[in-house]
Amino acid sequence: MYLLHQNFIKIAKKYPDKIAIKDCTTGKKITYSKALIATLILANKFKKFSDNCVGIMLPTSGGCALAIIATLMSGKVPVMINYSTGPENNIKFAQKKCNFKTVITSKALLEKVNCPVLNGMIFLEELVNDISAKDRILSALSSKLPVSFLLNKIHKGNIEDTAVILFTSGSEKEPKAVQLSHKNISSNILSFVKVFPLNKDDIMLANLPFFHVFGLTVNLWTPLHFGMTIVTYANPLEYKNIVNIIKQEKPTIMVGTPSFLSGYLRSSKTGDFKSLRFVISGADKCPDTLREGYQKRHDITLYEGYGTTETSPVISVNSPENNKPGSIGKPIPDVQVKIENYETGEECKPNQMGKILVKGNLVMKGYFDDIEQTSLRIRGGWYDTGDMGYLDEDGFLWHCGRLMRFVKIGGEMISLVRVENVLEKYLPKDVECCVVEIPDAQKGAKIIAVTTKQINEKEITKKMSHELPNIAIPKYFIVLEDLPKMGSGKIDFRKTTEMIRTMMDNQKEIEQ
Repeated sequence: MYLLHQNFIKIAKKYPDKIAIKDCTTGKKITYSKALIATLILANKFKKFSDNCVGIMLPTSGGCALAIIATLMSGKVPVMINYSTGPENNIKFAQKKCNFKTVITSKALLEKVNCPVLNGMIFLEELVNDISAKDRILSALSSKLPVSFLLNKIHKGNIEDTAVILFTSGSEKEPKAVQLSHKNISSNILSFVKVFPLNKDDIMLANLPFFHVFGLTVNLWTPLHFGMTIVTYANPLEYKNIVNIIKQEKPTIMVGTPSFLSGYLRSSKTGDFKSLRFVISGADKCPDTLREGYQKRHDITLYEGYGTTETSPVISVNSPENNKPGSIGKPIPDVQVKIENYETGEECKPNQMGKILVKGNLVMKGYFDDIEQTSLRIRGGWYDTGDMGYLDEDGFLWHCGRLMRFVKIGGEMISLVRVENVLEKYLPKDVECCVVEIPDAQKGAKIIAVTTKQINEKEITKKMSHELPNIAIPKYFIVLEDLPKMGSGKIDFRKTTEMIRTMMDNQKEIEQ
């Protein structure tokens, strides 16, 4: 295990002339030596900030990567801010929660996401313009020093120090501030690469936002660990542009959420992805149709993995050596997983469903300034993911949904994810869906199916009845042309449920 910014310096000194970052949004190419000089310059500027934390609200780019590294080199903690959903509120929430003022951002981003200028904002483009010739010369000279001298010039610290503060998605409740240490992230990388044999010659497509743990660990710190080239692009939703980047830049590794990967598949043709060695799906359930689509069109095996913000993130993943489609793979090396009965607390046997608990160096330090929530989720070193699942007889982990996405009807526990999976099988390929729970005075809850287009409800519920008990079959279908999404591409269940409740309440008022 290692300090992330110190390892970056070692890698930058080892591969000075290699392209570290190719920013496909701006067209800039940054070598490792230039990246080192830039981070030394920025670190000197960031040291002057009075707070211990520094907010970073920047798109996936060379500038964002350098700002994160420089923040750590200056002895500050980067607080990653989600700009995809309510950036103004997210900034104020983060500043208040983590007690800091300074936010590194850009004017171009503020304009794009329609966010006003707020107190504490410092614009990266202005910081760069204010760099003097003296700053450049001194940092360039410093960059030529041996590694041991350079490591003495920057913040030292230890592996238990906080390396980043990230916020949970807030798809179900108010976001929590997750503190991940250098040990958390570096151990996760070292365990992951025991399963996927990555190397310095790989090229990482970095299209996920760095404010999401999937993007931060896998798209940024993992390639920097090896000295790979990182190909960045700011908007993962621009599917055609991403496909063109893959064709032109020839990345060998691509990871993403099912939503993003589905968009790239639709926008691609056979042969477009021939450079890719590994494609890994995470952050949400991977539909069978998506796996089949990549196999059929590109002869690519889509490997599904599982993780959480609190676990840095990777807990388990399918791999070339161990792949069982439909599962979320085997726990990666040095990570312990056990299944606990949600009522008795006893450890479950193989194929018995319960709560997924995780133990290892990947588990977060805790929630920032929230001892209560931390103690509720980490007990005896075991982190309670809040997810339900089981380990099969071969050691593969299967995900059954969030405990919060189980609903009790007539004394039975119904998995809304299971209902979604069955519904998804019988929908046209261009229709998205999700299933939500609405309180019901008589039954305790009722299940609502939400689809992006009108469907034949009778025909589909009839098909679903062959796989689900009657109480699990949705009795109401509602059309939302655009399902609310998080910045990661995951469905925002909290917002969707609120919208459905409002629609149904309004309908009641009309009927009355």
